[in-house]
Amino acid sequence: MSNQRVTEILEHARTLVEPELRRAVATLTPEMRAPAEYHFGWTDRSGNEVPGGGGKGIRPALAILSARAADAGDVGLAIPGAAAVELVHNFSLLHDDIIDGDTERRHRETVWSSWTTGDAIIVGDALHALAFDLLLDAVTPERVQAARRLAQRTAAMIAGQSADMSFDQRAEVTFEDCLTMEANKTGALLAYSASVGAVLTGAEADVVQQLDEFGASLGLAFQAVDDVLGIWGEPAVTGKPAGNDLRERKKSMPVAAALHSGHSNVAEISALYAQETLADDEISRLADLIDGCGGRSRTEAEAQLHLSHAMLALDRGSLEPAALEDLKAVAEFVVSRTF
Repeated sequence: MSNQRVTEILEHARTLVEPELRRAVATLTPEMRAPAEYHFGWTDRSGNEVPGGGGKGIRPALAILSARAADAGDVGLAIPGAAAVELVHNFSLLHDDIIDGDTERRHRETVWSSWTTGDAIIVGDALHALAFDLLLDAVTPERVQAARRLAQRTAAMIAGQSADMSFDQRAEVTFEDCLTMEANKTGALLAYSASVGAVLTGAEADVVQQLDEFGASLGLAFQAVDDVLGIWGEPAVTGKPAGNDLRERKKSMPVAAALHSGHSNVAEISALYAQETLADDEISRLADLIDGCGGRSRTEAEAQLHLSHAMLALDRGSLEPAALEDLKAVAEFVVSRTF
């Protein structure tokens, strides 16, 4: 299926979900609303509307597709879940930018660097609270279940972020350590995204489980691609500086794979990683070394492996055929993307 179809899927989900997001954000105080709307890409730093802003929108799209896949008569029931997961995702991004010291996201300044660290923290907290308020606006068994699942997956995501931060203090991080961390940090919320529509439309438990497993595998594939782009992505496309993860000394999948490759250049990689600062030419050298030690190819292979697991999960049960094909198209896009 073409990228044009994926673009249509993402835009359709955006059309359905963004009004709900805007209504939720509009309830914030003016002091929080301005940086929140800026972060979502709806406005510039002065509060002027910006057309076509925002992120990829993978999570809301999966939520809407999961309702369709469960053969729901009314996919509109999935909208609160789609908006809630996007609020939680963006709460995590606001805080992650502070933790990582990132001054740029989506080709412009991050909230903490454009406002203050305190502003970014409190706006992230507010988005987190809004997600649950939105889901429980109507108290039905399906919405309560969706809220409980979101709390569990958010806790898993936070645990994954904590594990990621702990890697900075560890002398050794294995490839398997990275996978375990990323299953929580990224996989938990994508699993929720890919199943919440089915939950909210009252689908059978086996359908919800099938979609959840698809999302969990897709989350690992998604993060493997992110780890590759964090080192070798083009800044003009990713919106972040070249070699950003190396500059921050992240112990990502490619780095872990290279350091445990047994290659003769491992010692040089370790020495460069031990430096307090890295010049641009040293970052370029480090990226080449990691690639030469197989870090990039191992991580790309891992992305393909988890993509295949995701596809197998979709084929295991009985899902609405057109939605099934759209879910597969989004999954393939996730792994082939360059941003």
